[in-house]
Amino acid sequence: MPLAWGLAVMVGLLLALAWGALKFQVALAGFLNGESIWSKAQKQSVIDLDAYAASGDPAELQRFQQHYSVLIHYRFAREEVRHKHYDYDKVANILREDNAMPDAIPVILFIMRYLTDAPYVRDSLAAWRSTDTRVDEFQEIADRLQRAYAKGEASRAFIQQQRRIIAELNTYIEPRTNEFSLMMARGAAWISRILFGILAVTGVLAVLVWLWLARRILSGIRGTEERYRLLFDSAADAMFMIEDVSGEILQANRMASVWTGRSEEQLRGQPFLELFEDNGARHKRDRHVSELKHVKGGLRPVEMSSNVVNWGHLKVRQAIVRDISERLDMARERRIASEAMASVAEGVIITDAMRRILTVNAAHQRLTGYRVKEVEGKRFDESRRMPDGQPLPPTVWVAVAEDGHWSGEVQCRRRDGSVYPEMLSISVIRNVEGEIEHYVAVCTDITDSKAGQRHLQYLATHDALTGLVNRTEFERRIAEMLLVAERNHQAVAVIFIDLDNFKLVNDSYSHAIGDKLLTVVAERIHRHLPASAVAGRIGGDEFTVLVGQLKAREDVSWFARQLIETLSQPMVVDGYDIVLSASIGIASFPLDGYDATTLLTNADAAMYSAKQEERNTYRFYTPRMRADANRRLLLLTDLRRALEENQFQLLYQPSIAFENNELLGAEALLRWHHPERGYIMPSEFVPMAETLGLIRHIDEWVLDRVCRQVSQWNSEGVKIPRVAVNISAGWFSHPDFVQQLTSTIERNGIEAHQIMLEITESTILQLGDATRQTMSSLHELGVAIAIDDFGTGYSSLAYLKLPAVAYLKVDRSFVDGLPESAEDASIVQAMVAMARSLGLAVIAEGVETEAQHEFLRGVGCEEGQGYLYSRPIEAKNLGELLRQEAKPGVARLSLVPPSSSS
Repeated sequence: MPLAWGLAVMVGLLLALAWGALKFQVALAGFLNGESIWSKAQKQSVIDLDAYAASGDPAELQRFQQHYSVLIHYRFAREEVRHKHYDYDKVANILREDNAMPDAIPVILFIMRYLTDAPYVRDSLAAWRSTDTRVDEFQEIADRLQRAYAKGEASRAFIQQQRRIIAELNTYIEPRTNEFSLMMARGAAWISRILFGILAVTGVLAVLVWLWLARRILSGIRGTEERYRLLFDSAADAMFMIEDVSGEILQANRMASVWTGRSEEQLRGQPFLELFEDNGARHKRDRHVSELKHVKGGLRPVEMSSNVVNWGHLKVRQAIVRDISERLDMARERRIASEAMASVAEGVIITDAMRRILTVNAAHQRLTGYRVKEVEGKRFDESRRMPDGQPLPPTVWVAVAEDGHWSGEVQCRRRDGSVYPEMLSISVIRNVEGEIEHYVAVCTDITDSKAGQRHLQYLATHDALTGLVNRTEFERRIAEMLLVAERNHQAVAVIFIDLDNFKLVNDSYSHAIGDKLLTVVAERIHRHLPASAVAGRIGGDEFTVLVGQLKAREDVSWFARQLIETLSQPMVVDGYDIVLSASIGIASFPLDGYDATTLLTNADAAMYSAKQEERNTYRFYTPRMRADANRRLLLLTDLRRALEENQFQLLYQPSIAFENNELLGAEALLRWHHPERGYIMPSEFVPMAETLGLIRHIDEWVLDRVCRQVSQWNSEGVKIPRVAVNISAGWFSHPDFVQQLTSTIERNGIEAHQIMLEITESTILQLGDATRQTMSSLHELGVAIAIDDFGTGYSSLAYLKLPAVAYLKVDRSFVDGLPESAEDASIVQAMVAMARSLGLAVIAEGVETEAQHEFLRGVGCEEGQGYLYSRPIEAKNLGELLRQEAKPGVARLSLVPPSSSS
């Protein structure tokens, strides 16, 4: 189209030039016609004047006047146009009256005004002007002739003279007139050549310009097409040119090929709608969201827009398919973020760069009571202060700007004016230029958290059960008080309190009762604290008291006696009346130590001394107590090696029938043969073993050795009816106890009834809900149970009816007073009677006199143990006794007189 327009313009220009040249030629012809009129008028005026001179005919004079006026008019026009301002209409009318061609008049005037110096025009005009004076003489001659004729004085000679003058004038004018005509003709030819040249040059130039323009346009079109194709193929969107009627693809770009997995050739002619999953991306709709299919599978969410365009002579629909995966992901992320912001438990505040609040979430409204509209536009820091009540310092915002984040504790004011502690976290959002655009603050009410922290701090420094300070805090308080005491030259006392036989409470009632009892003890201790004193519980049933501002350590004696008295009073726990006692040790600064560790250690040693000597009393620390404590510590260390180095030894004490002195069994007694200290009794090392957690391993060792020994006796042909083994409460209550007992018996190939287990009342109570199941399992196995130390604890008759319970052992504390002590006698008689009614056999411990033997046999006691019959003996000695028992005719085990030796 641009080329056609260029060609049309060029042709139009050439036609215009040709028409202009033609018009100029016509005008030039008119000008030449005007020259011809002037030339003719000049010649005719000479002829007419000469005729008038010859004839004197007025008609000739009139014709002369007509032609002469033409000469004058043309001369006037010639000279008039030379003026800067001339009357064009007047001049044109004069020429028009003289029969000049109207179309030529403008050219005539243009030439006479502007081309007077042009070639040929200058010469022709010069020739014309040279005739002006001679032409004027024509009028003079005409006037003379007219006067002569009018007066009748026109003689022949006069006429001849005038005719001669006319001829002379004509002779002068005619060559100049001819020159004028010739020059004008040549000028016209010159102008025609100029016009032709201009026309030719213009035509050539027009053609060249058109060709140049055509080349530029075609080059531009090709460049445009290349750029369009480049843009078309490099577009980030898939683009399709679709035939509007058939819906077939005419052209597709590179991205369309990538997204569909088809080349442009494969896409060309393909129905456009078949490229979409739902086949419903109606390309005549302005916008549509669909899924574009890939030839190898997979869908791409897209948005399509289309419009109809002219593509050459075709009307096609241009479809632009845009991948909206990222947009959908962003929308989903925004939705998730929005939902998360709405549902998050923490308050969220978003502000602009000036810290004016834009929006808050629902959690912020719940935290502060402010609705969104109430806080919009307000400055963020209006309602928040630092924990000390000061405004948020500029350093907060400097940190946010530099690090992108700040967090810390602040105070926030609610809508009702109340203030709560808040953990505030502020982050910054920047735009692409790196300028701060938004602040995002997340706030959390930490009221409960701070309360929890305070509670944790409390728990870190206090005993959770009793509320007294714990060991760590107690030692810190000692250190603080020692600094004050040293500065003021005062004494400080550390009191160590241990409840006597508290384990018996746990074993007899339950640990829950024991815990409640500890709280009662703590209350009683706290109730009697002196001013500025501190009470603590440092573990188990051990309590401590720190007393300061003393002159001497003896100043706390009254408090120690008060503690012993108040702790020995009955305590009611869940309906049980429980009576306890306490052993107290006292160490002081500066006499007994200069630091918390030393004072606690020494007070503990003093407490142990009180417990060992008397119980329910107090003792002040002495250096000897420290030595005893060190000895016990060494013993604990040695106990760890005792099992590894096989330092334990088993002795057996026979049990005989009162009726016939028959050996019915034996009790395995554990002894520790220390390499330096000799034999150590169980009463000294068993509590330590329980403390160290070694008691189970010792129990297992004892049970295994007993079963092996019984197996050996069996293999030697001397079967022992039973061997009693003491089992600790911790091992007996273990879930795997029965299984391991069974395994040990089977491994050694002995009969289950040859093993009897001795347990205390507290051991049965410690089993709790598992008591009956354990007893039933032992009963099914064939292992009998003997209740040891019956009557010394918190007895319950219910467990005497449990399966496997077959024996009741009377503690030696009740046997010692027999038969003299009526009280002991009554107790023993009652115990035997009760056992018989329950079908249980009774075994008396610690029988040392014949009187005791006779009394026990008289009340119906079946068996006895003690020095009266035999001391604890080694296995080989017991084997000899068993062999004697097995021989026919050999007397039963004879009574042995009591011995004071151990």
